[in-house]
Amino acid sequence: MTTPPSGCPFHGDTPTRSLTHRSTLLPEPGQDMVQGSDGVYHIGSFELSRQILRSDDVAQAGFMAENAGKAGGVLGRPPVLFAEGEPHHEMRRSTARYFTPKHVAEYQPFIARLADDLIAELWQRGEMNLDDLSLRLAVQVAAQVIGLTDSALPGMETRIMHFVDGGGDSNPAAPPMPAAKTILMQAHTLNFFFLDVKPAIAKRRKAPKDDLISYLLERGYSDLEILTECLTYGTAGMVTTREFISSAAWHFLQNPELRSEYLHSPEQDRTAILYEILRLEPVVTQLFRRVQNDIEVGGVNIPAGSLVALNVQQANLDGRVVGEDAGDLCPHRPLPRGVQPPVLSFGDGHHRCPGAFLAIRESDAFLRRLLMWRDLELKRSPNLSYNEVVKGYELRGLRVRFGSKVATPAAAN
Repeated sequence: MTTPPSGCPFHGDTPTRSLTHRSTLLPEPGQDMVQGSDGVYHIGSFELSRQILRSDDVAQAGFMAENAGKAGGVLGRPPVLFAEGEPHHEMRRSTARYFTPKHVAEYQPFIARLADDLIAELWQRGEMNLDDLSLRLAVQVAAQVIGLTDSALPGMETRIMHFVDGGGDSNPAAPPMPAAKTILMQAHTLNFFFLDVKPAIAKRRKAPKDDLISYLLERGYSDLEILTECLTYGTAGMVTTREFISSAAWHFLQNPELRSEYLHSPEQDRTAILYEILRLEPVVTQLFRRVQNDIEVGGVNIPAGSLVALNVQQANLDGRVVGEDAGDLCPHRPLPRGVQPPVLSFGDGHHRCPGAFLAIRESDAFLRRLLMWRDLELKRSPNLSYNEVVKGYELRGLRVRFGSKVATPAAAN
């Protein structure tokens, strides 16, 4: 990729901006921190957000973490997403190998075959919802890592989405879920356990594999503990990757220049483009932490017990860190030392997303294969909504089609 002096190949008369920005989150643009009427401290500054995420004086609070903590005696060991302190660090160290570049490289042939199969299905049908294809890709790739490959019935992606779509609001300050909805969620959870998790456990008790479930069995995890790990990895990994692939595809299909630049770039530059799209379109737009000990943030003392809500999308647009025109897509923007290209889109600190590298690799493998077809076009833009379980956007009905049945792939380096 030839980079102009500005360092921003897509920065011009019609800059590329976020397609999913959620304007209702606090604090207001320009505010670093504000305390809401409900007592929650809302933070929009990058530096203050990173301070919170790296602090040992806070604990995971969103994504139903506190509900899991209350049920600790029943659930046994908390899943890695919710654990704190040395148990969390030890589990992250032990499972890190499943997400290293070397291990991810072993999945690449599987990802390539799966991507080719999904695109072949799209070609045969002529048009499909891209968000349906991205869900199947994300679920099947994550299933390989976790070990959810022996379901009693097909349709695991639907069972995962039942859990996400009906899970209420993961904001700890939100009202509790109605009893009827709680019962329905329990039914969905049992369905997932008996059809997907239990068969995988049974297979790996007899013949362990190199996956997460086999490792958990080796450590003596109970079926219930393995279920909670599968649920957290499933929703946190599968669902978020699905949405990112959809949002990136939406950008590429609307911007022919960006699409061409992406297709004809080496891997390093393609990754830079994907990271920059993710900076503008963080799938998880809000993170929550519960203060365990009094902590000073931005000159303000936040007392123990307080809830802190981090506005990830606003932190990603903090011009003091990402530079001028923070809302424009600029894959080569200079960033301060220690700031990752997606900024806080994968979180930070000890709860940073462990599957970040895998998510980008599978997204690139699928998108490059898909977009190289010159005839592929956007038929209908998606409906944009927000999911309160993952605190992120949802893109549904992103319809793509082949303009003719004589489509040919574009050359790509």
